[in-house]
Amino acid sequence: MSSFKHARVVVGGPWFEELERGQIFDDAPGVTLTAGHAALHQALVGDRLRLALDAALCREVTSRDGPLAHPNLVCDVAIGQSTGASQRVRGNLFYRGLVLARPVFVGETLRTRTEIVGLKQNRRRAGAPATGLVAMRIVTTDEYGEPVLDFWRCPMIPLRDPDAETGHADDFGEIPQLLDRARVDAARPIGWRLDRLRAAVPGPHHGELEPGQTFVVEAGETVTSAPELARLTLNVATAHTDATASAHGQRLVYGGHTISVAAAHATRAIPGIATILAWKSCEHIGPVFEGDVLRTELSVQDRSERGVVGLRARVSSVRPSAEVAPVLEWTFVAVVA
Repeated sequence: MSSFKHARVVVGGPWFEELERGQIFDDAPGVTLTAGHAALHQALVGDRLRLALDAALCREVTSRDGPLAHPNLVCDVAIGQSTGASQRVRGNLFYRGLVLARPVFVGETLRTRTEIVGLKQNRRRAGAPATGLVAMRIVTTDEYGEPVLDFWRCPMIPLRDPDAETGHADDFGEIPQLLDRARVDAARPIGWRLDRLRAAVPGPHHGELEPGQTFVVEAGETVTSAPELARLTLNVATAHTDATASAHGQRLVYGGHTISVAAAHATRAIPGIATILAWKSCEHIGPVFEGDVLRTELSVQDRSERGVVGLRARVSSVRPSAEVAPVLEWTFVAVVA
C-alpha cells in the first residue's frame, strides 16, 4: 500500500535555502520539436526567419530535409526545461556564454541538465522579501546525447524563512562574462550555401552591413498569449502563469518572449539572417506585461568576413498607459547571407 495514500503532498519548486551547490536537476521531459511547436512559436512572436519558415529554401541552403528549428525556440525550450529548479523565480540577473553548438532542425529531441554551481544570499532590504542568487550551468543535448546548447543562467529565488541566514556567498566571478570566440567559430554552420539565401531575400546583406548602422523597426509588437509560450516551452516559473506569485501583482511575461520578439524585429530589418549562433549578453532592464507593445532598435556591432555579424537589440515597452520604458538589451551573434 502506498505511503502517499493519506498524505497531503505540496508540489512546488525549491526555496533558496533548499538548494545546494552541485545539485542536479535533469527530470524535465524531453521535447521533440515538431511543426506544431514551430507554428505556435511563430504565431506568438511573429518571426520571419526564412530557414525556419521555408523548408524548400532551407533544403537548398543547408542540404537538410525539413526546416530549421528557430534558434530562439531551441533556447526557450532549454530555459523552460531548466525552470524546475527556479519555479519560484523573482527575476533573472543574467544569461552568459550561450552558444548553440550546431543548428537544430524540426524533428530533433532536446533534453536538458541543470546544475547548481553557485549560491549567494542577497542583503536584506526593508519591505522586500529575502532572496538569493542561484548560478546554474545548463547543458542541452539531442536524443543521442550530443551537445546542442551550453550556458549559465542566474535567477533570483526567495527564501522560505525571511530570517534565515544560509551563509551562501559564492563568488560568481568564475562564470565567464565574455563569449568564448573559439566556441562561436566552431558553431558556425559549415557547408551552408549562403549565396542561395542571399539570392532569395532582399538586403541589406552581409557585405552591406557596417558597424554603427542602426535600424529602427517602426511596427511594434503587442505581447499576447504570454502564458501559452511559457507552457509550450515547459517553463513552470509561476510568475509567468500565476499573478499571485508575481512581485508585480500581475503575470510577468517570460523574458524569452521579449527576446524572441526582438529576434523577429531583427529579421524584419535584416531579412538575410540565416541563424543565431550565440548571445553575448542579455539584460532584462524592466518587466514586460501582457498587452505591452514592444519596439526594437537594432544596431550592428561588428562584422567578420565569414558571414558572422554582431548585433545589439534595444527593446522598449509601450504600456497601455502610454508610459515608455526600456525592457531589454540583447547582444547576439548571427549568420547573415
